[in-house]
Amino acid sequence: MRLGAYLCEIKRNTLTYEAYGADEVSERHRHRYEFNNKYREAFTKKGLKISGVYQNGKLVEIVELENHPWFIACQFHPEFKSKPDKPHPLFKNFVAKSLELKRSGPKNQVVEKKSEEKQPHVFEASSIE
Repeated sequence: MRLGAYLCEIKRNTLTYEAYGADEVSERHRHRYEFNNKYREAFTKKGLKISGVYQNGKLVEIVELENHPWFIACQFHPEFKSKPDKPHPLFKNFVAKSLELKRSGPKNQVVEKKSEEKQPHVFEASSIE
């Protein structure tokens, strides 16, 4: 089980870096799960961007989806470091991006397509094995 604070290296030119504005952050963990590196190459080929890793580079901490206005998923608990008067950088950035999209009008909003065409952010188990 991973408990406590761990350092995470943030990749530049990512939404995560935009949110934090730092090359390295310390975040709190409480979980038993890890990203399976066996699928790392397959997922990145399909549009998953690894934007944060533990210092040794082997443990994936943060991922994003290419071609999505704001999709960030993390292994840690940002709520552990968030307060009503000082929101966590990921929460703050999510709300800011949401408002920005809303204000920019319908032409820039994400709309689910009804076609059979596969979207870049859809992963099918058969395509990654």
